[in-house]
Amino acid sequence: MIYHQIRISIRPDAPKDQVDTAMHYLHRMGEEIDVVEFFCVGRDFGGEFDYGALYALNDIDAYKTYMLAPLHQETDRAGLPVVDNMISQDLTDDPDPEIGAKIAKIHSDRFASDATLRGLVESLGSYEGSGTA
Repeated sequence: MIYHQIRISIRPDAPKDQVDTAMHYLHRMGEEIDVVEFFCVGRDFGGEFDYGALYALNDIDAYKTYMLAPLHQETDRAGLPVVDNMISQDLTDDPDPEIGAKIAKIHSDRFASDATLRGLVESLGSYEGSGTA
C-alpha cells in the first residue's frame, strides 16, 4: 500500500470561494478516482499547514493511475493558485527496494509532460517532498 499525502498552506489573499473549490476537488479525487482505496481531506494540525489530504493506493500501478488521472490535473489547476506552501509525502510498506525511484519517476514524467503544472508549482512559495525527487 502507498499512502500519498499532501499538506498545504493557503495564500493569505486567496479568495474563500477558490479555497472552497480547491477543497471540493481534493474530495472529488478520493471519491471519483477508482484506484483510491480510502482517503481523508481536512484541516491540518500540529504544524505550519492549513489543510491536508491523504490517499491510499494499493500499489505503484494504482499510484500512477491516480497521479495521471485527468481529475488530478483539474485539481492542480483549480487548487494550486491558492496554495502558498506545499509538501508531498509518500509512506509505503511495499517491499520493492526500487519503489522510491518508481514514485520519483512518475512525478518527474508528470512534470516533464505538463508545462502548466510546472508553472503552477514554480509559483508556490515552497514545494517539497516526493514530487521533487
